[in-house]
Amino acid sequence: MNHKETVIRKMTEDDWDDVREIFIEGIQTGNATFQTEAPTWEEWDASHTAKCRFVVTFKEKVVGWAALSPISSRKAFSGVAEVSIYLSGSSTGMGNGGKLLKNLIEDSEQQEFWTIQSMIFPENEGSIHLHRKHSFEIVGTRKKIGKLNGVWRDVVLLERRSSLIGRE
Repeated sequence: MNHKETVIRKMTEDDWDDVREIFIEGIQTGNATFQTEAPTWEEWDASHTAKCRFVVTFKEKVVGWAALSPISSRKAFSGVAEVSIYLSGSSTGMGNGGKLLKNLIEDSEQQEFWTIQSMIFPENEGSIHLHRKHSFEIVGTRKKIGKLNGVWRDVVLLERRSSLIGRE
């Protein structure tokens, strides 16, 4: 992959069809999300912060995306969000996940998020490794937190506390 042809930019509504297809790929793995169907743009847009939404493109084609979702509507938790990061199968192992996550972390701090977290299926070792590589710490395992296709699943809870924001 020619890294000069790889670009990270803000996600727009016009990216939705590509973002949705990548999300469907994640659903099909059985180890990326509890969701079994991709949402509509309106549903997705309402559940993610308007800030901190990015796509990575290769030769102008969207091959991955990352975004934040609030964990609570309470003011005390306004600086805490959950990470979503997905890559197309054709672009894994090329450094795109690391570039996206690094960009998301930097932007989240500029937007005054002091903690970002991820809940990852333990079987998704690549995603856990990616998060650990970017200073996420394993907080613990949430046992049988939800059912996916009738099967109780655990998730590993990881979080990254900013060294710049929320330290007063």
